[in-house]
Amino acid sequence: MDSSAAPSFSARDRLLTGLAAGLPAGGIWAAPAVVAVSGGADSTALLLGLVALAPPPARLVVAHAEHDLRASAAADREFVATLAARLGLPFVWRRLAVHAADDEAGTGIEARARRLRYRFLEEVAGEHGARHVLVAHTAEDQAETILHRILRGTGPAGLAGMAVARELCAGVALIRPLLAVGRSDVREFLAAEAEAWREDESNADVRFARNFLRHEILARCAAGPYPAATAALVRLGRQAGQLAAALRSAAEHLLDTYARRRADGTIDLRTAPLAALDPYLLAEMFAVLWEREGWPRRDMTAVHYERLAALVRATDAVTGGITDYPGGVRVTPSTGGRLEMRPPG
Repeated sequence: MDSSAAPSFSARDRLLTGLAAGLPAGGIWAAPAVVAVSGGADSTALLLGLVALAPPPARLVVAHAEHDLRASAAADREFVATLAARLGLPFVWRRLAVHAADDEAGTGIEARARRLRYRFLEEVAGEHGARHVLVAHTAEDQAETILHRILRGTGPAGLAGMAVARELCAGVALIRPLLAVGRSDVREFLAAEAEAWREDESNADVRFARNFLRHEILARCAAGPYPAATAALVRLGRQAGQLAAALRSAAEHLLDTYARRRADGTIDLRTAPLAALDPYLLAEMFAVLWEREGWPRRDMTAVHYERLAALVRATDAVTGGITDYPGGVRVTPSTGGRLEMRPPG
């Protein structure tokens, strides 16, 4: 026997290893953790994997959102309730009236369902004192997200795709521990464990953008000339995320070095040392400043940040151009190579 041969990992080993690698380094077991389970293969595998990894007396709470979009939704809920009972875990569910929800800025039914679902998960976390909410997005979900953002138009930060962890609400983190795990590994794990799952028939409806990308674009790429399409998109996302982080770090350094906050909240920015810098970096600096100061960002666009960068790069004092920005921030070029930015109010 060749002792140098690579060890053979079972489907269970692969799933649990990938899942463990995606969990927070500090662990999630000190407080209750909410697991979002739809009943589909991915979330079922997530729950079973967490149960296998959790040291006693870890506390997992199973949360199920029943959307009013499909006739089979009640059967999905019953499946998840039965699974939670078999595992001895508390089960919380809520029927979400997606059709009756307000359509914020014409976001569409998928976005409305997502918004209601995350609001429900926030409430479950609060009710149970949870610090983490875990969802079952996989590598394929990441690839679909990145491709969706490319086609809609995005910058480097958007190209990074979904973060493994982000803040869901104050004191609660949303964790995606399966982002590096493929759907094939998920299904092989469930088959090896002789575990069933529910199929959402709406996932085949290519009228929805994500389903269109999954079935009409990525599946055909993988079956045709680009068999590694998913891996390539995930790799692009990882590299874009690293570049975006480096850009943000540089922008923060510029603010720390050249910006000063006065007692009245006005930001005084020395522009002379920044005039020769790349305008994209300067635009990122202003985006970080708006975020740091908590100034209104909803209506700030790339054009606004680009105009601010142009003010920095101007060699002469600028007297024209936009000075009032969305949300009530007033930007005034002053003599001596400076910009004064007054907060709203």
